[in-house]
Amino acid sequence: LNSRQQRQKLEVYNEVLRRLKESNNPESSPPSFDDELWAHFHRLPARYALDVNVERAEDVLLHKKLLHLAHDPANRPAFDVRLVQVATTSDGNAEDKDQESSPSIRKRPMHEITFSTDDKPKLLSQLTSLLADVGLNIQEAHAFSTTDGYSLDVFVVDGWPYEETLRLRSALEKELKRIENSSWRSQQSSSPMDEQDQSPNEASEDHVVIPNDYVAIPNDGTDVWEIDPRLLKFENKVAAGSYGDLYKGTYCSQDVAIKVLKPERLNTDLQKEFGQEVYIMRKVRHKNVVQFIGACTKPPSLCIVTEFMSGGSVYDYLHKHKGTFKLPSLLKVAIDVSKGMNYLHQNHIIHRDLKAANLLMDENEVVKVADFGVARVKAQTGVMTAETGTYRWMAPEVIEHKPYDHKADVFSFAIVLWELLTGKLPYEYLTPLQAAVGVVQKGLRPTMPKNCHPKLVELLERCWQQDPRTRPDFSEIIPILQQIAKEVASAEGQKDKHGGGGFFSALRRGHH
Repeated sequence: LNSRQQRQKLEVYNEVLRRLKESNNPESSPPSFDDELWAHFHRLPARYALDVNVERAEDVLLHKKLLHLAHDPANRPAFDVRLVQVATTSDGNAEDKDQESSPSIRKRPMHEITFSTDDKPKLLSQLTSLLADVGLNIQEAHAFSTTDGYSLDVFVVDGWPYEETLRLRSALEKELKRIENSSWRSQQSSSPMDEQDQSPNEASEDHVVIPNDYVAIPNDGTDVWEIDPRLLKFENKVAAGSYGDLYKGTYCSQDVAIKVLKPERLNTDLQKEFGQEVYIMRKVRHKNVVQFIGACTKPPSLCIVTEFMSGGSVYDYLHKHKGTFKLPSLLKVAIDVSKGMNYLHQNHIIHRDLKAANLLMDENEVVKVADFGVARVKAQTGVMTAETGTYRWMAPEVIEHKPYDHKADVFSFAIVLWELLTGKLPYEYLTPLQAAVGVVQKGLRPTMPKNCHPKLVELLERCWQQDPRTRPDFSEIIPILQQIAKEVASAEGQKDKHGGGGFFSALRRGHH
């Protein structure tokens, strides 16, 4: 923490403590309370203190209590619902809670819902999904993680009659009960053998069932892409995630990337997702999509083996190596991605998590789309409703849990293009959830950089239109990008005609 944040945190702590003592709140009377309160502030990020409304010091006691309850798995997620007065400006946008009245500001009753549970990936997606299923609209969201692995998430919502707080609590309890046997419990399970995580037919399987229509070798029924783990040689770990780790290695002396799922995180949901990823990856063959080599499907050693991309990810290049793209190189990357995405869409596959981190570069200066962990084959109806992806890149219809189709990927592509142009993280000053609320409710988009090629600006703005129907398909995007690349090449002269090899050769030197 810098000293200014530390000072602000201390000021808020002192003010909250003073108000609680002055109000003779019984919880603040034990001698140990001062230390307990400081410990509470200390385990949360600095922005928590800045978010606290000292006028309502008792909020802090509620947060403290919910975090305490969340320690016991039986209470998770611990939650509270109450009515709050939210000041809204004349245009209907939510402003700071309990703001002083003025002619242009009126107060509107809304509900504040606070959750606490153990912090885990996709938790915010689950919570926002839960609130949407109950019929609530999120007006404000504040998400915090404690230093010891718990979460505190505060949502201000409308869409529920304000006089029916108790009924809202019951509706949330009912919804939590409905999902607790599947997603909540299974995400928290540490053992793949937990009975509650496996349906009878899945528990008896000795390998993960991959969805239908796979090709088998006639003589022994083994899937042609099933890999013998003994033939895999592991070298160094390239990346670590909460559900699995990525290694560089070799398979039959070929350089490969090996994504290994963590045995302790295995449950029915993750096995299904793994099966889905294998199912999708073995169907795709395109030079701009990372090539699937095979998989090990026998628990506990589940892994997916793909070609190794020595150039690393576009995200790492932009954000870790602080690289920048000259326009010809940028257009080449955009065309590669568009071709890969167009192929996926023609095969009825929606990626759903398109972002710079999932674009990898090989040694031949080719960019390929990767990571189908959350991709899904499009339903025959043409629309899908489950939320996934990463908030900063996510299309508004996906955030809002509305039906969506392949055009959601086009929106994400626009955010990727913006990343390539600026080298910045989208909405870097907002939390992912604040960005999501802004995108949906206020039409928020990243600010376009100055001196950008006008045709590129026009394409980008078409791709991130709020209405998916007005976004172009990748089959339309490719020729537009190719035309821009042609114009740029002729303007820059013959030497740049093939698109910024200098950038890629410098990049390769950095990665070897």
